[in-house]
Amino acid sequence: MPELPEVETVRRGLVPVMEGKVIARADVRRPDLRWPFPPRMAERLTGARVLRLGRRSKYILADLDTGETLIIHLGMSGRMLITGRDMLGEFHHLHPAPEKHDHVVLDIEGGARVTFNDARRFGAMDICATDQIDAHKLIAVLGPEPYDNRFNAAYLADAFAAKSTPIKSALLDQRIVAGLGNIYVCEALWRAGISPKRLAKNVSRKRVEKLAPIIRAVLDDAIAAGGSSLRDYRQADGELGYFQHSFAAYGREGEPCRTPDCGGQIGRIVQSGRSSFYCSTCQR
Repeated sequence: MPELPEVETVRRGLVPVMEGKVIARADVRRPDLRWPFPPRMAERLTGARVLRLGRRSKYILADLDTGETLIIHLGMSGRMLITGRDMLGEFHHLHPAPEKHDHVVLDIEGGARVTFNDARRFGAMDICATDQIDAHKLIAVLGPEPYDNRFNAAYLADAFAAKSTPIKSALLDQRIVAGLGNIYVCEALWRAGISPKRLAKNVSRKRVEKLAPIIRAVLDDAIAAGGSSLRDYRQADGELGYFQHSFAAYGREGEPCRTPDCGGQIGRIVQSGRSSFYCSTCQR
């Protein structure tokens, strides 16, 4: 599942193509993905101008001049692909024929085409009134973003105080912090020297004070590197990200820990059906 850095990378790739531009034609090629598409989706998108491309947690939000917002969730294998750009960066109207898993095709004024491709169909799209977006069922349940001013040591300490679950599970709870997933929680806990098995309520205030900025730093590094590329993830231009080459914990089972003078190695345990990678020597 793409996490915040992957979704933010895709959003940034789409901004110069879509923001401020009119969707000249929307082609909705099936009735649903993970859930049914909203009624008259193609009609509601065709002719609309994209005023702003934002992001909330793992959702891309396209605010339209019609007073509605297109909500895009990539799911496990969803990709937003741009075609029509030549070697000089100019757009033209020559595009490949839609493929089997090209489910929504948006022709943008100026010649670009944005295609939502999703082989497994775990992604989703919905349309909501822009002034009601915070009340949408997918958005209303989300906690603050890691980059939100509300996300700080005091907030995390309060959120953890009554949590008898492992800190790994607490950080994956989208009601506590929005956008984090398995990969970057593993990386943040490794940098903070905190075991994923430690109960959230037992993490000291001093360690929580380190954790909040570390989470942001991990995300910054991943976004700067173009997100991670695991299985089906691609950037909007189809290129692979490469932060996975910098993983210190995730996916490194049996390899030496990279903490200086640690001498331990990365192990793997399963928590709530997900793999946690950590060093039992330096993460306590």
